Amino acid sequence: MGDSAYSFSLTTFSRTGKLLQIEYALNAVSNGRTALGIAAVDGVVIATDKKFGSSLVDAECVSKVEKITEGSGFVYAGVGPDYRVLVRKARKSSQAYTLEYKQPKPVTQLVKSTASVMQEYTQSGGVRPFGVSLLVAGLDEDNKPRLYQVDPSGAYFGWKATAIGKNYVNAKNFLEKRYQDDMELEDAIHTALLTLREGFEGEMNGGNIQVGVVGLDGKFRVLSESEVQDYLDEAN
Repeated sequence: MGDSAYSFSLTTFSRTGKLLQIEYALNAVSNGRTALGIAAVDGVVIATDKKFGSSLVDAECVSKVEKITEGSGFVYAGVGPDYRVLVRKARKSSQAYTLEYKQPKPVTQLVKSTASVMQEYTQSGGVRPFGVSLLVAGLDEDNKPRLYQVDPSGAYFGWKATAIGKNYVNAKNFLEKRYQDDMELEDAIHTALLTLREGFEGEMNGGNIQVGVVGLDGKFRVLSESEVQDYLDEAN
């Protein structure tokens, strides 16, 4: 009996020690739009494309980069509705932390609590794993810029720069060549846009690219379409 006999069970390991539903969730992530993040010396940038299959879609109604706390934000690759659930849970837990401790939730705590939610959905009957991977940007308690990735298994990693979603292998290779330890936030934004362009079909503009940044002031914000377009024009 091969691994396929275990492919519909979330809570049962296969003979080779795999939880196949988690692997299938990672396949859903790999089929999603490319998203990436870069941690610079003075901030973090996360970016993704939100290109749609039809020009009739109202792009203003769709947001893939979300502010979670005053100083942190998410971007995802994978299944959009699953992402909305995680955003809602993260915001709720962040508010609870602020009410209890009278200070914003540090990005490391935000990552750990979100990863714990995703892990619970790999060890419970009657549910399935979240079909998303997250990139989380924010400042740590020591005011150092941090970039984390959280996978459907609940595993999380800290990165200097990384990419998820479709074409993530080429995007990572591009980042490895361009990343520098002394990179500043402005350079990181340009590098992020150049990396997205590598696998982008069609013309990039402020309407189909979304960028979120957090600087040393601890304020996370999503760049406006005009700001993104200005950066694209500079790159050209």
